[in-house]
Amino acid sequence: MILSGLDPSGGAGIQADIQAVTSLGCHPLPVLTCLTVQDTRNVYGAEPVSADLIRKQLQCLADDSPIHAIKTGALGNAALVDVLVDFIREHPGIPVITDPVIKAAGGGDLADDELVSAMKEKLFPVAEMITPNGVELAMLGNSEDADQAADNLLKGGCESVLATGGHGTGIHIINTLYNHAPEPMRWEIERIGGEYHGTGCTLAAAISAGRASGLSPRAAISQAQNYVHRAILHALEVGKGQPVPDRGILWER
Repeated sequence: MILSGLDPSGGAGIQADIQAVTSLGCHPLPVLTCLTVQDTRNVYGAEPVSADLIRKQLQCLADDSPIHAIKTGALGNAALVDVLVDFIREHPGIPVITDPVIKAAGGGDLADDELVSAMKEKLFPVAEMITPNGVELAMLGNSEDADQAADNLLKGGCESVLATGGHGTGIHIINTLYNHAPEPMRWEIERIGGEYHGTGCTLAAAISAGRASGLSPRAAISQAQNYVHRAILHALEVGKGQPVPDRGILWER
């Protein structure tokens, strides 16, 4: 199941999630959380979908189809967090992968303070993994030091934090998994060019697809990173802003 916003440029959001999940062999159950005014350069506005409508959609889907993982992206407003957390508690045992979308790469806001607080206090403690980029990690963990920020989030109730390095610099992207193990686990991937539109959405969706397919969290992360790397290698020049990863690539399962 995917809960995310609509990006009319087709580069990020629920479209990216649907493509990634499908490419990795799963069937998406997409639930739209907000409508955005967005292109490949930035986000200029967003309108949330009714939380009550989404509550009805979630129950309708759960009554009809098995749900093997849940991926969340942009959530629109704090009211939806309450609906989502209630649903997760009513359906225990489903891995929840949360991409805590706060800002677009161009700087546009996708979450206000009330939504950020609701995610930290209510959603993060019931998620299996959150996947913040460097900017989001610093904001959510109240520290510019990545290790300290992740530790603050773990102490705040997170089960695990995958700090993604796509927005950093250097010849390698370093993604770091923090949990309650003595040491974090790090993956290094070659950095290709600059920044791309929708890579965070794609990574989290691909992880959720791996978990839905029965992979362990670490195996799901490894597969997802390889998938995103391949998609970036074939990125598309869709508009005047960031290139869009080609999530329609053939993926051998």
